[in-house]
Amino acid sequence: MPVNSQLVGAPYGANTRNPFSYVKVEQIGRDVVTPWLTLEEITQQLNLFNDESQDSFLQSLELAVRQAIEDYLGLSIFSVTYRVWYGAENLAAAPVCLDLPEVSQNNYPDMSGVQIERVAYYTDSMPPVLTVVAANQYYYDSSGNKVIIQSLPTSINSEMTAPIICEYTTAPNPLQTYPVIKQAGLLLLTHLYNNRALTSDTVGQKAEIPFGLATLLRPYKPLVM
Repeated sequence: MPVNSQLVGAPYGANTRNPFSYVKVEQIGRDVVTPWLTLEEITQQLNLFNDESQDSFLQSLELAVRQAIEDYLGLSIFSVTYRVWYGAENLAAAPVCLDLPEVSQNNYPDMSGVQIERVAYYTDSMPPVLTVVAANQYYYDSSGNKVIIQSLPTSINSEMTAPIICEYTTAPNPLQTYPVIKQAGLLLLTHLYNNRALTSDTVGQKAEIPFGLATLLRPYKPLVM
């Protein structure tokens, strides 16, 4: 069914509680291979000189530590790939502008590193067919964190809630090089290495291990207003 611009709220777009143009966002890829803390840094921290017997365990622990810090901060240290879904109301404007969530100047100062993997839409055929838009038909506007498309076909499925998708990969975060962030990583890794549980005995009672991470990481955690 062709999209009727009157049905999708032209020229101002349909009413929505979301100030941006997307309907939903999902994480579809996360770097779980690239090491952040090196084995040399870890062995020096743990005083495990000339001991390679635990290298595989330390490497798995390093990955867990990095992801725990990313989750605490709400920021990725290495690249993450997202899929974002958009409604047909975006066709009411020309050019079509697709906002990219999870990308901001505070999170990723080097916005040139954002990689658009693909833009696609579902046709109004039955069943709907996912059709990829040619890369030369759109570009990434780093000043507004948007993908700009001059136009999309009117054959986009208007019965689907979100028939347009965009997949993109964020740039690595410069926070990975900050000494205070790396020290927090080494601190957490040391606690996890020395304490193979979430709690420790204190005078016969269980008590949480005082990581001290909040003091190091809190200044880098974005405020949610």
